[in-house]
Amino acid sequence: WSEDGDFRLYPTSVPLSEDLTRLGRTRVTRKVEGPSWAPTPAMKRRNPEWPDFVGPGPDNPLGTHALYLSWQYYPIHGTHDTRKIGRKSSNGCIGLYNEHIEELFALARVNTQVLLI
Repeated sequence: WSEDGDFRLYPTSVPLSEDLTRLGRTRVTRKVEGPSWAPTPAMKRRNPEWPDFVGPGPDNPLGTHALYLSWQYYPIHGTHDTRKIGRKSSNGCIGLYNEHIEELFALARVNTQVLLI
């Protein structure tokens, strides 16, 4: 939401389990168009077959844009795999349709407060 009363609501991916879910206040620390991705150490232990690194592009699980938060490993990002939205498919991060993250990316500034409920 913004001070003028405008607010946006977007469907997201849902964490696979409660232990991957973070709730509370955080903030945007960095914005990246065309993000690269590397699995966290915990992801790599659970899925050793995953690649160590994926550069920007259609195979990148972070989609077209990412808003990195003060919580390490919990970005708000897009996804090219639209089947993940609305499902238990996330390792904790907040996945959006690429068109929604592009809109949010344009609106959000570094230090924007984020509340996950």
